[in-house]
Amino acid sequence: MSEPKTPTPTPAGDTYKGWVFKWTNYIKGYQRRWFVLSNGLLSYYRTQAEMGHTCRGTINLATATITVDDACNFVISNGGAQTYHLKASCEVERQRWITALELAKAKAACMQAESDDSGDDFSPSSPPAAPGQGGGSQNSEVQSALRTLGSKVEDLSTCNDLISKHGSALQRSLSELDSLRLTGEAGDKIRQVTERATLFRITSNAMINACRDFLALAQAHSKRWQKALQAEREQRVRLEETLEQLAKQHNHLERAFRGAAQVNASADNKSAAGPGKGEASDEDDDNEFFDAMEEAPEFITVPADPQFHKSVSCLLSHANDFGSCTIYLNEEPLAMNQESPSLELVPLKKRRTRIPDKPNYSLNLWSIMKNCIGKELSKIPMPVNFNEPISMLQRLSEDLEYHELLDKAAKCQSSLEQMCYVAAFSVSSYSTTVHRTGKPFNPLLGETYELDRQRESGYRSLCEQVSHHPPAAAHHAISDRGWTLRQEITVASKFRGKYLSIMPLGTIHASFEKSNNHYTWKKVTTTVHNIIVGKLWIDQSGEIDVVNHTTGDRCHLKFAPYSYFSRDIARKVTGVVMDKDGKAHYVLSGTWDEKMEFSRVMQSSRGGENGTEGKQKTVYQTLKARELWRRNPLPEGAETMYYFTALALTLNEPEEGVAPTDSRRRPDQRLMEDGRWDEANSEKQRLEEKQRSARREREREAASQRTSTVDDDSHTDPSLKTALHDNYQALWFDRCVDQITGEQVHIYKGGYWEEKECGSWEGCPDIF
Repeated sequence: MSEPKTPTPTPAGDTYKGWVFKWTNYIKGYQRRWFVLSNGLLSYYRTQAEMGHTCRGTINLATATITVDDACNFVISNGGAQTYHLKASCEVERQRWITALELAKAKAACMQAESDDSGDDFSPSSPPAAPGQGGGSQNSEVQSALRTLGSKVEDLSTCNDLISKHGSALQRSLSELDSLRLTGEAGDKIRQVTERATLFRITSNAMINACRDFLALAQAHSKRWQKALQAEREQRVRLEETLEQLAKQHNHLERAFRGAAQVNASADNKSAAGPGKGEASDEDDDNEFFDAMEEAPEFITVPADPQFHKSVSCLLSHANDFGSCTIYLNEEPLAMNQESPSLELVPLKKRRTRIPDKPNYSLNLWSIMKNCIGKELSKIPMPVNFNEPISMLQRLSEDLEYHELLDKAAKCQSSLEQMCYVAAFSVSSYSTTVHRTGKPFNPLLGETYELDRQRESGYRSLCEQVSHHPPAAAHHAISDRGWTLRQEITVASKFRGKYLSIMPLGTIHASFEKSNNHYTWKKVTTTVHNIIVGKLWIDQSGEIDVVNHTTGDRCHLKFAPYSYFSRDIARKVTGVVMDKDGKAHYVLSGTWDEKMEFSRVMQSSRGGENGTEGKQKTVYQTLKARELWRRNPLPEGAETMYYFTALALTLNEPEEGVAPTDSRRRPDQRLMEDGRWDEANSEKQRLEEKQRSARREREREAASQRTSTVDDDSHTDPSLKTALHDNYQALWFDRCVDQITGEQVHIYKGGYWEEKECGSWEGCPDIF
């Protein structure tokens, strides 16, 4: 107790530190500890050096009580769970700690009440400033200064409340002393102290009121300054756009004059005149006003004035004789122009809208999954309790849920506009996965699935399981409305205990008959979280590059992974559509589970804030966003039907005339849909054993014919799609080298729909 003490520092901001003696036990008594008061929490350490790694205890002052024992002792308790008996070196030091603790407690209680009311401490800011003007940073500085002033005034208000509290207590004590009827000098001193205490309270209240008036005045003037500054910025933007419009008009007039002169000078040689030059001039004009983008980093979009776009569109329409005119998406897209309906009306088949509700079966998940960590999911025997009553071939056919996007793309005159619809289609296939935590049935080798919607929607598709290890499915869809879709998907999956990663391998191809454009892209990674504990939820993350191999156009899409600390909307997708020169034309934004929008890029520039990697963000001036795609609502009662969409409910509906290998005829899947899960598990084991027997028979035949064989499934790399495990040949698809990507793929060879017309399925294997 008599050793020299480190002077207690004065409070710096919201932090207060110092040495205080803490009661430990009856043997050691009071021991000196280093206490730190910060953000409403009081923590202590044995030494100052322990602050970086070992905290001995913490009390939240928002719910704590502070009491004073005597001149140097005080107690802090949070209701019985934690109680600190503390002793300061002197009465002055104890009073400093009491004042700091009460101030921190008042602020902590206030912050807790505010957090209960609202989770966001920031008020909406003023309208965004024009790009390149630094308006956002200036506005944020003003708002930050106002918040700092407000915080300081709140601190003063809290101090005023404490002063009033202690002043009232002091006056009560003085009144009690005065009631003792002390005479002489003692009575005069008491009255003098009482007057000074009253004067101090009046002065502190006046100071708080003056600070509040100052804050209100600053806020009022700040709003006026912001409005005036915003008006100046808007005026500057209008002037810049007017100058740019005049420059474009001057350029077009010069080009028109040159074109007219060339026509008059070479009237006999029209083929050598202007269309090619006119188009080249258009490109030069665009490059003069828009910066090309080398890559697709993080970018910023700001709204452009629609009047500027309308004037340019009008000017281009007048100059149509001298060059090609671009069709802008700000106007009604060409894809929306519907063709005249057919006069022949055929009654459509009525599809089902419900399936049996999912039974409530209990299952010990950990007893099954604990031995599966690190293994590939396709090699783990799983009961149907984890499944949904459709196969992977049917899930692959679900990619056509929003086929109308391809219908619209097929009608587009502009390849860049077409790219927007194709990119939206690549995103739309993930909207069906947001609640679908069930696992599809692994298809048997040779299993097929047809989706014939030619009468309803103009398309029909065929899937076939062409490989078992690694599992690979080939898909081919063709539409009467001018598009073809094909893909071969191999799924690689790993179970990591807390989550399951599903990595689709393979390329998706979409081609359009009218424009001869050929697009390719790949799928992103799907992650299923909370496998063992908690509610299952699905996230999509990664990047997609949609490439037009005919024109060189490209769209880079980024699926942002979910982050608890991110302020962005969940499941966010952003993208930029660029031509072969890297010039941005459209910005795409939205979410993979809800909708996608696009905005026409009017101007792009390097500038703005720096990105996370030190690169400058690209700033795009865009027109008002328009909707490309929106998810269809789920059917009523979808939560009891595996969260199936309206299309998914019809996928496993029994249908006459399909192949014997069709997934609709799979018995274990049908039993599961009917709710007979125990029978479904038994049937699933029978089918898997039958498949293994057929595989062994093929390997024996291959060995007898001295053809190449491969090792057992457990020694095969799932990524080796070219590995041939036996002499199996797909029935409806031929294996060949893709001319676009150079990959070994299976491409539809034809014959399925002709066989269906004849009702002859002699070549189909017996797999069920």
